[in-house]
Amino acid sequence: MRRRRMGALHVGEPRVTTFHPQPAVAAGTNKNGHGPVVEEIHGLIRVYKDGHVDRPPAIPDVPCNWGSTAPGAPGGVVARDVVVDRSTGVWARLYAPMTSAGSPGGSRLLPVVVYFHGGGFCVGSAAWSCYHEFLAQLASRACCAVMSVDYRLAPEHRLPAAFDDGLAAVRWLRHQAAMATTRAAPDELSWWRSRCGFDRVFLMGDSAGANIAYHVAARLGQGGHLGVGGAVSPLVLRGVVLVQPFFGGEARTVSEKTMTQPPRSALTLPTSDCYWRLALPGGASRDHPWCNPLLSRLETLPLPPLLVCVSEMDILRDRNVDLCRALRKAGKSVDEAMYGGVGHAFQVLHNYHLSQTRTQEMLARIKAFVSATR
Repeated sequence: MRRRRMGALHVGEPRVTTFHPQPAVAAGTNKNGHGPVVEEIHGLIRVYKDGHVDRPPAIPDVPCNWGSTAPGAPGGVVARDVVVDRSTGVWARLYAPMTSAGSPGGSRLLPVVVYFHGGGFCVGSAAWSCYHEFLAQLASRACCAVMSVDYRLAPEHRLPAAFDDGLAAVRWLRHQAAMATTRAAPDELSWWRSRCGFDRVFLMGDSAGANIAYHVAARLGQGGHLGVGGAVSPLVLRGVVLVQPFFGGEARTVSEKTMTQPPRSALTLPTSDCYWRLALPGGASRDHPWCNPLLSRLETLPLPPLLVCVSEMDILRDRNVDLCRALRKAGKSVDEAMYGGVGHAFQVLHNYHLSQTRTQEMLARIKAFVSATR
């Protein structure tokens, strides 16, 4: 795993992030002997008949010590990349705020956010510049330690691979918590572990990552997925934050049918359909429980409190609102936040004129949720 450098970055106003579309490949084109392209989301992913997958560099990867400085920036953040599971190649980028330049400080332990990036289960990375910037802001502004998980992608690894990787990340975090509890000898992760309050863990993600956070929380609540008894001690899962959660269903919602998307939108209906075809097990319908949780018995899931962040101009708006309503009806604690004038993934792509303002509002809401959930 190559990304092992550690460095400090200062968190200022995020830069505008844009996709860099690659030339389209015409249907039936034979490239490098892989046969015709059978699925494509322009600029993001091409799948060929023989199963070969191309992912053009839509957004640049950045090392963990990449960052920016801006006047009035609210302090620094330390980041490092670590291996989570050598057998699968899953890794994570760790973040922690520091009180002074160059070294972590302060005695108060921080809540820990386990984060899963978006990308329809098929694209994206914890190293993408847009996620690096957003999660550095989250660590600094919400005063938390962050573990950003780089899970396996479909279609090479269809669901439930991403859910399994999410559980592997929790296992890794549980090991770190056990080391902190037993006061193990200092190692290369002591700087991060010493900042973490492992009794205040939150699962979080955006889009497909929110779907992962939801299903990992559900599996943890049902037990039996982390070893004997499914116990997560000494970790304590306090809540789940779902940002524009990527769910679907056979029946279209009103927002899916009528919400007009601007050019270069992060998620359109055809894009959503393609992601689901590539991510779900072969032959599964869009009403599979991994896609459509509303068809599950929500009252049986022992979920912790949830914060659901919905974008007004997102095609997933109605589906997100319906999920909140169904979870409340099932007796779950749900805090719903609607962000006006912005669409899907605004907080990482900054592709709406209100993106900066709404992103700061979202970070403040997340901080309030994490601080209040005990």
